[in-house]
Amino acid sequence: MQLLINILISFGVCNLVALSIVTIYYPTRFFHIAHAATLTLSAYITHLFSTQLNIPTPISIPLAITCATATGMLSEITLYKPLRKRNASPMILMIASLGLYTVLQNIISMLWGDDTKSIRTGQVKVGNEFLGAYITDIQITTIAVCLTLFIACILFMKYSRIGRNIRAVASNPELSNIVGIPSNKVILQAFGIGSALAAVAGILIAYDTDMRPTMGFNWLLYGVVAMIIGGVGSNWGLIGGALLLATAQHLAAYYIGSQWMDAVAYIILILFLIAKPLGFSGKRLKKIEI
Repeated sequence: MQLLINILISFGVCNLVALSIVTIYYPTRFFHIAHAATLTLSAYITHLFSTQLNIPTPISIPLAITCATATGMLSEITLYKPLRKRNASPMILMIASLGLYTVLQNIISMLWGDDTKSIRTGQVKVGNEFLGAYITDIQITTIAVCLTLFIACILFMKYSRIGRNIRAVASNPELSNIVGIPSNKVILQAFGIGSALAAVAGILIAYDTDMRPTMGFNWLLYGVVAMIIGGVGSNWGLIGGALLLATAQHLAAYYIGSQWMDAVAYIILILFLIAKPLGFSGKRLKKIEI
């Protein structure tokens, strides 16, 4: 039962991180590696407001999410949009994103140091017992928030005007511009939504397992693996990808050792790229010509 609870917690966070990645990836078609810094930054800004400045937590968390979201959107305005105007390829955008991630991570290290920090202010309590296993209040909150945000985001993308515009730009940005959907504005909105989701995930992770400047990169990789094995182009495929990844990692940690968790993620990725490159969904991305 403890193993199942651990899998469920990891699945919820991984699913939310993967959703934040694909929200940006769909309309832009490149991996925003600096997304990892957005996730990390939200946790450290929460630490700044709640621990260093003694601002109440209900105020600190929304402020941190806003700052992290603004950072993600600013990266689109100042870096990616000018590069797209010069017809930069997805590879160039990804390399630029890697450089931006390096800069942001070093800024975080310079401001807060490389040691592990915590944003928990109360005493460490024994978790709630459930069928012989233990789960803490923040872990319960993590599961509930991650699943709620996933469902809400799926519905938002399907039924809201912004969500439909994002899907239209993801399908064909040139045609979207012709019919009056400004692709640059829609991409900026996608950066805002994706960055906000990553910010929430970063805060939840930090409350559960504390934080380090490099923590965002591991979760970015987990999210990318879940997206690929779930099937690029399928939001619901993320559930299968995140669940498979979380289950395999925790089974490996239980039977072999926790040092194998990262290795198992990449082994699964390699196997899927060889045997089932389209992931669970088996959907090919459509390309529409004008």
